[in-house]
Amino acid sequence: MQKKVFQLLVDNNAGVLSRISGLFSRRGYSIESITAGATEDPNYTRITIVTLGDEDVLEQIEKQVAKLVDVRDIRELKPESSVYRELCLIKVRSTQETRQGLFSVAEVFRAKIVDVNVDSLIIELTGDQSKIDAFIALVQDYEILEIARTGIAGLGRGL
Repeated sequence: MQKKVFQLLVDNNAGVLSRISGLFSRRGYSIESITAGATEDPNYTRITIVTLGDEDVLEQIEKQVAKLVDVRDIRELKPESSVYRELCLIKVRSTQETRQGLFSVAEVFRAKIVDVNVDSLIIELTGDQSKIDAFIALVQDYEILEIARTGIAGLGRGL
């Protein structure tokens, strides 16, 4: 199984995300993550889809998605010529004694503490998937209460 990242530029119409995810569902294609947001032009939405499959399946995905009415452009974002980022919010149990250790780990990863409570804190981290996975592995001993990950957003390098 291979992983590919596709970037779509679609018309900013109601139901476009539903139609795209419906195509994946009907065809039995896998979605590892999907993110969507408005672009610099409010008429368009940029969608980033991370999907898995063999070469034939991935080729079919690209062709089928390109045929959808609302899709203006689809391209593969290759790791060597793109920038990928993901946002992760992690709620971790913390006490007076463990808080400084969490602050130190967050500082090393350039993460931000965005909420501090009596018995927990929320850490915000952005980066590639491997950075986020490494951070999660390090704070696992502190008891992770909740994790929210956005999935990959990406852009191709250059013009």
